[in-house]
Amino acid sequence: MSRYLRSIAAAAFAASTLVIATQAAHAADAERVRVRGDVASLTGDKLVVKTREGNDQTITLKPDWQVGGVRKASVEDIKPGDFVGIASLPKADGGDGALEVLIFPAAMKGTGEGSRPWDLKPNSSMTNATVAKAVKSVDGHSVTLTYQGKEKTISIANETPIVTLTSAEKSDLTPGAHIIVMGEKAADGAVTASRVTVGANGLVPPM
Repeated sequence: MSRYLRSIAAAAFAASTLVIATQAAHAADAERVRVRGDVASLTGDKLVVKTREGNDQTITLKPDWQVGGVRKASVEDIKPGDFVGIASLPKADGGDGALEVLIFPAAMKGTGEGSRPWDLKPNSSMTNATVAKAVKSVDGHSVTLTYQGKEKTISIANETPIVTLTSAEKSDLTPGAHIIVMGEKAADGAVTASRVTVGANGLVPPM
């Protein structure tokens, strides 16, 4: 290979390496975020949300983005063997108390299994797990969850919001609709998402 061709090959290799490194950096810089609030507007792929904090957040929706819904459910709907997602806080007297409960459809069992920090309230966590036991008491209920070889018991007070998933359409994203968006925030602050979850019949998604 001539010196000229070797130079061209080296330059091409350096350029491709830079592209790969830049893509990796962008992926590493992307931060998972949750945007909660009401629809301000939806124009094309631009969704503007009036957040619960009071500011406007513009979200760029990815190609083939989808919309799903949540509807109200009851603590009586929670049965052993169900797969649930429960946001909770440690209680002063020990154990955890539920902030909200999401009952997954059977087809989604195992989705995101595990327990991790959550941003619903300071020091809250989200546990996606299988219900091993559900017990009713005078002041509410408690459930024992199993996940990844671990076990966790969470109490559910009577006023705890409980929801399950339901179908929704893009036409449901009208101004004022209550939504939550799981998105990605880039280093420059831009937020993108592939899915929007809207509350059915005026419900505020409690997640």
